[in-house]
Amino acid sequence: MTARYPSVRRRVPASAITLSLLLAFAAQTAVAAEETTTATADAADSAAGDAAAQLDDDVSRGDIIIVTARRRQETAQEVPVAISVIRGDSIEATGNFNVVKLQQLAPTLQVYTTNPRNTSVNIRGLGVPYGLTSDGFEQGVGIYVDDVYNSRVAAATFDFLDVEQVEVLRGPQGTLYGKNTTAGAINITTNQPTFDFEGRAEVSLGNLNYRQAKAAVSGPLTDKIAARVAIAATSRRGTLFNVRTDRWINEQDNLGLRGQLLFQPSEDLSITLSADYSKQDPECCGTAFVRVGTTQRALNRQYDAIIARLQAANPNYNYIVPSRNVYDRLTDIDASLSAGNKIGGASLRVKWDVGPGTLTSITAWRFWDWQPENDRDFTGASVVSRSQNPSQQDQYSQEIRYNYEGDTVDFVAGLFAFRQRIDTQGTEQQGIDATRYSLAPSTDPNNVYNRPDVLNGLTATNTQFLKADSAAFYGQLSYKLTPELTIQPGIRVNYDKKEGFYQRVVTTGAGQVITSCAPSATAGNAVLTAQCGVYQPQLTQPSVSDWNFSYDLNINYKVAPDILAYATYAKSFKTVGINQNGLPLDTNNQPVLSASTVKPESVNHYEIGIKTQFLNRLATVNLSAFRTQIKNFQATVNGGQFGTVRGYLANAEKVVSQGVEADFKIRTSDRFTAYANAAFTDAKYKKFTSAPCPPELSGGTFQPANAAPDYSQPGVPGALSPRQCDISGQRLPGVSKWAFSYGAETNVPATLFAKDGQVYLGVDGNYRSHWNSNSSPSIYTEVKGYALTNFRLGFRGEGLDVFGWVRNAFDVNYIETLQVAPGNVGLIAGQPGDPRTWGGTVKFSF
Repeated sequence: MTARYPSVRRRVPASAITLSLLLAFAAQTAVAAEETTTATADAADSAAGDAAAQLDDDVSRGDIIIVTARRRQETAQEVPVAISVIRGDSIEATGNFNVVKLQQLAPTLQVYTTNPRNTSVNIRGLGVPYGLTSDGFEQGVGIYVDDVYNSRVAAATFDFLDVEQVEVLRGPQGTLYGKNTTAGAINITTNQPTFDFEGRAEVSLGNLNYRQAKAAVSGPLTDKIAARVAIAATSRRGTLFNVRTDRWINEQDNLGLRGQLLFQPSEDLSITLSADYSKQDPECCGTAFVRVGTTQRALNRQYDAIIARLQAANPNYNYIVPSRNVYDRLTDIDASLSAGNKIGGASLRVKWDVGPGTLTSITAWRFWDWQPENDRDFTGASVVSRSQNPSQQDQYSQEIRYNYEGDTVDFVAGLFAFRQRIDTQGTEQQGIDATRYSLAPSTDPNNVYNRPDVLNGLTATNTQFLKADSAAFYGQLSYKLTPELTIQPGIRVNYDKKEGFYQRVVTTGAGQVITSCAPSATAGNAVLTAQCGVYQPQLTQPSVSDWNFSYDLNINYKVAPDILAYATYAKSFKTVGINQNGLPLDTNNQPVLSASTVKPESVNHYEIGIKTQFLNRLATVNLSAFRTQIKNFQATVNGGQFGTVRGYLANAEKVVSQGVEADFKIRTSDRFTAYANAAFTDAKYKKFTSAPCPPELSGGTFQPANAAPDYSQPGVPGALSPRQCDISGQRLPGVSKWAFSYGAETNVPATLFAKDGQVYLGVDGNYRSHWNSNSSPSIYTEVKGYALTNFRLGFRGEGLDVFGWVRNAFDVNYIETLQVAPGNVGLIAGQPGDPRTWGGTVKFSF
């Protein structure tokens, strides 16, 4: 057998994302002030006075941090909410150039991705179920860019584009934001058009052929119209070498464009038209061999035995993995890879000062086009020769809200409407090795095992769409009972409707359509039985609608001018969901229609916190403690099959996440600043009695249906497997119990190129304790904890910043994700994190 190489595609790299470097806080205050828009500066001046030296709640630089978390401009320390604020220059300095990387600065944020579509963004362990993504559920963490909700979590993998700051809000935010968010929100604010001409440009180069270029220019077109244009491009060589294709994979290739037009006919009215477009076209996202964990499948049907038989049957083709050490960064996957995707849209924001408040309207359209190619078996064998589910998504949203600020009463009230449609055309096809990989071995030459044509070419073609509509009224009132004591109730009334369609057509390698996999059709037909064991035809058309009512109450008290204490209770819901990736089958190989929909999550959230500043406001310490209880938690159930129905949504009875968070920051002088953030998160399945079993309890003949599950023989080949497992009390996947981030920077006066400035040295790092990478925690998918450290050294002066950087300076080996290969063969594959990288950045601004 000859080697099966994917076609080599010509790729045009973009350029490089700015890995400026982290916390150039105190010494960059002047530069930040120059980049602030006129409107923001005016708001900051009006908010000055006693707040003039306040710091933000996360990594900042000792200047006033204005946030819009409560839909009005105020300093971060005045907001009675657990919030992290990361300024744009801090993002650039640390190289955390998208939401995925941002978790290195925000310990309570967990982001995991195996490709742009299968990305999980969680806060405090909550948000979306860990594992394969389904279009049929809502995100628990909302991502907003300039007030526009991004429904596709793939937005988290795109580079930040001309960002002013990012606010990470923890806890339910449904009474303040258009789309309901039960776990938190990521509020991204970009730099706005200015009536003063300004610009910036930067270039970064590094090892791994890392290149990035970024530029932005802003200024007036007339005395009432201003414009801003920004562009960013990044490229980098991959971090895994595929010996099968002689190529590096898992590369970076990102291009982004944004344009904004501001019309300000008067001081009371501003109209901003924005448009953006970003694309990625990397050869991604492949995996490497990590380990083999014994399942309950017969020993001769587990990974090592299967590969040995394939190699013996075809000695001219190398089935043996190139390395069993994942940190050698070698793989031999044989299917074509692509993670091509495009995202963009346009929005119109109108802000009008009407009476004592401000009326805001945001009209937006966004799209997402996903063109993937994957290797679903994680091996060099042609088991799944094709796996791709291209999707096209359009969303439309309209939000209208009114903000009022008074001496005693503030409030925000809004209406929100949202519509989206997602169309997906999926193809999954079995390869030449599928028969001997998936079926029980036999020496009988007439057995289906010895007929490669039985599964070779077997194809599942999926057609599906989702139509989702939602509407909401939300509002929050802030009433000062005394100058120190404020109560803040909020409500939300929400309506959601979802309609789905899923059809899978199964054809054999000879082109014959399989119409039924019922026992009456497969009886006495070994070939059809084998084929139906992989793919089964399905047709489902789920439809559901639901109303829910959410509310919250915050009480905050100004203990002293620089001490704010608060307590919050929130009752929230994540709306009803539908299964869009196919349904599990009953004993007659028919879809279980009762699994078409999943119940809404019911959330009870409790939180207390205190925000303090001392040492003449040079130091900040913020503390919070929380407990979130969720009934009917929407979890991912993975059946372990090769077939297209490899994961679907179901309800876990109860989940609890609780913990403590601390943020500390100090700026002793203009020459030194430091911060440290810590999070303890205890997130568990409080009750989940019908969960999928982990691989060590899977793969064998099922235990009797009416017998109590027996968990006493994990990893014993040939043992009987439980039909479902009770994982109550186990930790949620993807959540480290302990997480820390820290950073410091010092500088000394210096002159370079006749420019006065500072030479600075900075360090930042983060630590995460061990966590599990499977929806049902497994001994084989435990990811060890790790600590990463980054350094930077450079010079900054007026309009110039030049520095060198090294990330993961100590070249720590760590895992980003682990995946259980389908088929219950015991193969565990994964993606190692970035090795040590280094380079330099030059930034200019005027």
